[in-house]
Amino acid sequence: MNQSRPKVKKSRALGIALTPKAVKYFEARPYPPGEHGRGRKQTSDYKVRLLEKQRLRAQYDISERQMARAYDRARKAGGKTGEALVIELERRLDALVLRSGIARTIYQARQMVTHGHIEVNGRKVDKPSFRVRPDDVVMVRERSRDKHPFQVAREGGYAPDGETPRYLQVNLMALAFRLDRDPNRKEIPVICDEQLVVEYYAR
Repeated sequence: MNQSRPKVKKSRALGIALTPKAVKYFEARPYPPGEHGRGRKQTSDYKVRLLEKQRLRAQYDISERQMARAYDRARKAGGKTGEALVIELERRLDALVLRSGIARTIYQARQMVTHGHIEVNGRKVDKPSFRVRPDDVVMVRERSRDKHPFQVAREGGYAPDGETPRYLQVNLMALAFRLDRDPNRKEIPVICDEQLVVEYYAR
């Protein structure tokens, strides 16, 4: 699902920095790309909801189909659908590889998983959409640990700026982490008004 559109342009279009590199570009030009980027644009309710949905999708780098499926599961989960949706997405294997500090971006985390470098409970998993459950142990496979990105991760080179989310127990030296419990929405470092996303799909 990794799109070819430059991440910085996409970040400016959506109003959020999608990679660490995009942060400085985004701060210098906090408006959409293109010659009319600074102009006033008419905004409809539909457009506001669509943008919020696209922002959430982009932060997890998933397709529209994957997003719609996650929404369906969240709707059936009971409780607040919006919160359940974000929690559902956060339990993806690639998202948790990112949060743990093993990867620098969601795109790198996706690649690590698809290239077969990650195992869950001792078994290789190469599906980024794999849903991690509480008490699952995720680690970099033994044969992959000497590769450069994992050496950087072990030294804390990809560790998040803030503290590691409380729902994870992380041991970077061992290139491993465990999901202790389901995340709470307020703990998940995602920029999104999920209620607008629910309204988009409920229309």
